[in-house]
Amino acid sequence: MSRDVSFISCVKKKNQGKHKARHLYVSDFFKKSLSYCSSHHDKVYILSAKYGLLDLDDTIEDYDLTLNNFKKRQKIEWSQRVYEQLYPKINNSDVLYFYAGLNYREHLLPLLVNTCVIPLEGMGIGHQLKFLKERTQIEIF
Repeated sequence: MSRDVSFISCVKKKNQGKHKARHLYVSDFFKKSLSYCSSHHDKVYILSAKYGLLDLDDTIEDYDLTLNNFKKRQKIEWSQRVYEQLYPKINNSDVLYFYAGLNYREHLLPLLVNTCVIPLEGMGIGHQLKFLKERTQIEIF
């Protein structure tokens, strides 16, 4: 049975210390992305520059790392790591929705056989926030 699986990216603004992944990231964009994806998709994962693929309830520590500073080789290695973490958790029939920027997608998508959808592609951050805010029906926090 296929599922709609969504992916949101980590953000710079974080709580300090050890938290469940869903509570570590505190930016408005992250909160809106999480709320939207939780109400529109069967499963939500976080793509983390440090940890790779995260379940919402994984307990992790804050960090200061971004894919923006990764060289191409490092992005490819990160994508391979995420793919290896993801492969046992999804089925080939699952539809994958990416609410994450190009740095998180460009080397990962070619590894996947699934149908992949990028709902926010081509939108600036303001339009992305508007999209998420207008379509969010529940608030998680």
